[in-house]
Amino acid sequence: MKKITELLREGRILVSDGAWGTFLYQKGLQAGECPDEWCLTHASEVEDIARSYILAGSDIIETNSFGSNRYNLEHFGLQDKVKDINKAAAQISRRAAAGKDIYVIGSAGPTGKFLMMGDVTENELYDCYKEQVTALAEGGADAICFETMSDPDEAAVAIKAAKENTDLEVICTFTFDKSGDNTYHTLMGSTPTEAIGKALEAGADIIGSNCGNGVERMIEITEIIRHDYPEAFILIHANAGLPVFVDGKNTYPETPEIMASYVPKLISAGANIIGGCCGTTPEHIRAIKERGLGV
Repeated sequence: MKKITELLREGRILVSDGAWGTFLYQKGLQAGECPDEWCLTHASEVEDIARSYILAGSDIIETNSFGSNRYNLEHFGLQDKVKDINKAAAQISRRAAAGKDIYVIGSAGPTGKFLMMGDVTENELYDCYKEQVTALAEGGADAICFETMSDPDEAAVAIKAAKENTDLEVICTFTFDKSGDNTYHTLMGSTPTEAIGKALEAGADIIGSNCGNGVERMIEITEIIRHDYPEAFILIHANAGLPVFVDGKNTYPETPEIMASYVPKLISAGANIIGGCCGTTPEHIRAIKERGLGV
């Protein structure tokens, strides 16, 4: 298979997958339980999620490893299972993709530790991400995606760890919130221009945004990134709209048809890879695919 960036250079628009957490809870994940551990204890259910997105038309599927770094796993007493969980996560998605031209992307989220607060050193962060990405690579991932990032400095360390210890392509996406003055910033106060610039400087092959916004706002974010970094490859994983609290839980209002209706504008804004985050399902991905993408 070609590298993902090779396909993007050829002008392909690729379709990624959608949310995993919703599926896990539907399959019995309990509040307070570690979702990543299901790669060891409920592998068939996790594989079914990956396969569901493949059947919906995804060109790219992620792994159930978003929180599988040592700092997150220690909350569940699983810090000694980093390699086992990440390797299994990649193997599960790889099995689901067997015999198909599907890319497996190792998902890696933030550690929850803050460099600026002195919670952790750069060397400690580096070692943490090195441990995770090497296990994902060993399990068969084609690329690494550092997603839902808020601190560009942490993202840069993570990208460096992946680049120096694997031969995988590296994706990095940030979550941006819209301020009262209609500008976007990460939780740490970085603008899209600042955050994306830091990731590209660190060596990211693909950049973008995920979570925190519905597809309409993601169009604005994509336009900013494309304007400031015209040669960059951009991945967008939007929520199914902004969450609404109903009957004690968050619900997401955008149907597959509503979300898919914005896809042409998202492509025009400059997105190269389109998938979903919170609230999205295989039906959302199928609707996106049916707009003529990835073919």
